[in-house]
Amino acid sequence: MYERRRAPGPVRVLLSALGVLALTGCHPSSGAPAGLSGQQPSPGGYGDVFLGPADCSSRGEPVREVSCRSEKAAARVLARYSGVPSNGPACPPATDFVLHIAENGGPAGAAGPPEDDRDGPAEETGTLRGYACMRNLEPPHPGDPGQGGGPLTVVGDCVYASREGEVKETACDGSGTHAPEFEVESAVASRDRCPGTTDLYVQLGGDSPVGCAHRVR
Repeated sequence: MYERRRAPGPVRVLLSALGVLALTGCHPSSGAPAGLSGQQPSPGGYGDVFLGPADCSSRGEPVREVSCRSEKAAARVLARYSGVPSNGPACPPATDFVLHIAENGGPAGAAGPPEDDRDGPAEETGTLRGYACMRNLEPPHPGDPGQGGGPLTVVGDCVYASREGEVKETACDGSGTHAPEFEVESAVASRDRCPGTTDLYVQLGGDSPVGCAHRVR
């Protein structure tokens, strides 16, 4: 959801949207990190828990756990949580993508670009055990501010109006399919804490759920 401010005057229009909320896929909750106890063993046979914190995954499909020193290693686990992303803790800001873990301990699939982010078939069928917040070992890092990708929208990211009431993330340097229209310059607890020059309010989630965005000049 976002709210656009139109100057001059105090006129504000509240718009509902899937937009940035759909990008996060994660919301703060009391869920506990997975991989501490009672978890399924690694299907690849490398670690005690499949893709626990600081473990690494391979490239391509199927995703396997490998040594982080292996030439096959592609991404590292920043955090691992039980449950489903839509009801679980938020991934760290540096997350490049989210890998869903199925009931058998193996991967159920990875979240795609923000506009295609889904909880996946495993969540829909109730077999999802958890999710891993992943960071690529090498660039590109779509989760970094301004890069136009990743499952989270953070300060420094840019968005465009995809349709009425909905905004989606895009690269701030204009290299994406869509040109940036607004840049999130700060995150605050409530709208009234945004600067008076704010053009757009973007819902981010977390402890500072309101993004104060300004139009890209």
